[in-house]
Amino acid sequence: MVIAVVAFLDVAGGVWLPLLAAGPALAAATNGPRGVLGVGLLAAAMGATLGNEHGVPAGEMAAVLSALLAVTAASGLASVLRGRRERVLAAVRSVAEAAQHALLQPIPETVGPFQVAVRYSAAAAEARIGGDLYALVPTPYGVRLIVGDVRGKGLPAVGTVALVLGVFREAAYDEPDLLAVVDRIERSLSRNLGPDDFVTAVIAGCPPSGHLEIVNCGHAPPLLISAAGDVRPVEPAHPAPPLGLRALSGQAPRLQHLSFTAGDQLLLYTDGVTEARDHARAFYPLVEGLPRHVSDDPVRTLTALHDELLAHVGGRLHDDAALLLLRRQTADGTAPVPSQAEAAL
Repeated sequence: MVIAVVAFLDVAGGVWLPLLAAGPALAAATNGPRGVLGVGLLAAAMGATLGNEHGVPAGEMAAVLSALLAVTAASGLASVLRGRRERVLAAVRSVAEAAQHALLQPIPETVGPFQVAVRYSAAAAEARIGGDLYALVPTPYGVRLIVGDVRGKGLPAVGTVALVLGVFREAAYDEPDLLAVVDRIERSLSRNLGPDDFVTAVIAGCPPSGHLEIVNCGHAPPLLISAAGDVRPVEPAHPAPPLGLRALSGQAPRLQHLSFTAGDQLLLYTDGVTEARDHARAFYPLVEGLPRHVSDDPVRTLTALHDELLAHVGGRLHDDAALLLLRRQTADGTAPVPSQAEAAL
């Protein structure tokens, strides 16, 4: 492109030979060494031709061509280094993706009598995982799940995520009591976290009896969505400190029981959702926005909600954000029969 522009300027009048060096320099941004060399040789041939046509002195022409060859060589080296960095970045991305699958394991869309959907977005542009966590484990005591947020960012936060999820997955399957699961996470964090570190989390369980158990440890309240579409926050009846801070507060978490019948849904999320701001610095109104997207398909609900969240912030989140939506089907695992009004839509 640059060479064509120089040729056009030559036709229009004047000699613009120094501009030819921009060709190989720009080619290094997108091409490999061979492409840069090809552009450099083409620019040198074009420079020699234009110089002869305009009678450019031999000394001046030699200086221009020497500079052009030097720029081509430097651009070729830059292209080689760029290629190496891209390969290293690709390797790092693959490792990050493997770490994500190891820590934030994929959750099936159907688990027993429940439909499940998850959306996770890391704030860092090249990241696959961050300081938010989620997990769902089918156990002999029913389905159990956790959504949480680690204080801090970077590798220390990812290490804490790995610790919490590892303890939760083991304890959720072993412990009959949900509070015992929380206690095991608390004991592990108290041994491994620094004095200023903690994890806010909601741990929930759906026993075979059909009700819902929730333990809220300093986290944002989950949203309970009735089969009729009404949304209400599940405020903790007995607030508990974040995980890792129980020894400082002396408060122990308590179990909260809720009705959870066919068609009801539970949304767990992190503060990256509710603290997302638009250009006017207004927070995203999750409680008001959720009813616009509620459907009998959790995947469709979260997709619409996530799209609206990104539109609210202008396309990119500035904090990690996790959403997990659990919907109870009928006892035999099938979706409830729609009402006449729903069937007419």
